[in-house]
Amino acid sequence: MKRKSYSPEFKAKIALEAIKGVMTANEIGAKYEVHPVQISQWKKELLENMGSIFEGKRPKKPTEDDEAKTSKLYEEIGRLKIEVDWLKKKSEQISKM
Repeated sequence: MKRKSYSPEFKAKIALEAIKGVMTANEIGAKYEVHPVQISQWKKELLENMGSIFEGKRPKKPTEDDEAKTSKLYEEIGRLKIEVDWLKKKSEQISKM
């Protein structure tokens, strides 16, 4: 028999419902066909990891090092494009012979 697999969104929804305390774990389990022990585990996991939800949400400001790397990459792209164009031109000349 294959084990049931639940999405993270589903787990979060069930755990949040358990945290609210409007229904018991048994009632929630009956409603969503999930074992009450599983609901308790999801609730515990959500409570333990709530602080990490808001970590690292701010976008990183580009540093001078990042800008230098980007500049070098654009230069290399330009060189490679020139090489490709030159090779295309040469291969056309050879195929005309």
